[in-house]
Amino acid sequence: MTSSGDAPSMKIGWIGAGRMGAAMARRLLAAGYDVAVYNRTRAKAVPLAEAGATVVDRPVELAGRDVVFTMVAASADLVAVTTGDGGLLTDPERVPSVLVDSSTVSSAASADVRRAVAKRGAGFLAAPVSGNPKVVESGLLTLAVSGPRPVFDRMRPVLEPLGRGVTYVGEEETARLVKICHNVFLGVVTQALAEIVVLAERGGGDRAGFLDFLNNSVMGSVFTRYKTPALVNLDFTPTFTMPLLRKDFDLGLDAARELEVPMPVAAATAQLVASAVGAGHRDEDFATLILEQARRSGIKLVPEDAVVDDGLDA
Repeated sequence: MTSSGDAPSMKIGWIGAGRMGAAMARRLLAAGYDVAVYNRTRAKAVPLAEAGATVVDRPVELAGRDVVFTMVAASADLVAVTTGDGGLLTDPERVPSVLVDSSTVSSAASADVRRAVAKRGAGFLAAPVSGNPKVVESGLLTLAVSGPRPVFDRMRPVLEPLGRGVTYVGEEETARLVKICHNVFLGVVTQALAEIVVLAERGGGDRAGFLDFLNNSVMGSVFTRYKTPALVNLDFTPTFTMPLLRKDFDLGLDAARELEVPMPVAAATAQLVASAVGAGHRDEDFATLILEQARRSGIKLVPEDAVVDDGLDA
């Protein structure tokens, strides 16, 4: 991290102070950047002000910043904060030199915003991320970035404090499909994990023991380890909710149809995710897929209250 005595000169704007956006903005503040933040619900941005950020009331107030990041929930939100009423690009005289969007949105919406940014003579990078707030805090966030290579090269020093991996994946909207593929895989793996954990428990095993074995085998991963506390102790404090996962499955299957790529496993998982949303699992973490799997298997899970490591020590 850059010390406060050698603070970077680039001024950053940040739009979206939800769980992920706030954690990422904190990384830039810790790196010494001057950060100004907008969030639709101003109260969510107040903790960032306490960490040294400036809070503004409209996205357009960030138009004078050197680079602006956006981290919003959906395609319509990205359009609203950029070209909508009071949007970032509505100042007739000022515009950031680069807009970096880290939201998970459709390629079509991203392309629309890219064109709007280009009309103002600025650069645009799609930079969706992999991780949750604790992953961000642990310095393990990864970013897939697409757009003009010279713009990426210029922005790389700003992107690198956000996590451990910044990967350039191509031009224009390539990063959008890369991230959607990632999230579809996330859902498929989580459903598969729920199925084998429930099978092991139905056969007389305990979840903590089975997952300890799995995590220490060649089949274990950073992901299976950091989902272990949720699966063992049934703590579904949200990192990523089921409706957001359903949205990403919709985007992924739309892309698959357009590109004529059959995805039977993903399609089946998408139905199970939709079923979980219909059963009321909307505000909890998507690891609640295990509850639906248990219900279909005729068993009721209870927390094991075991001490388990998620592998994400900062």
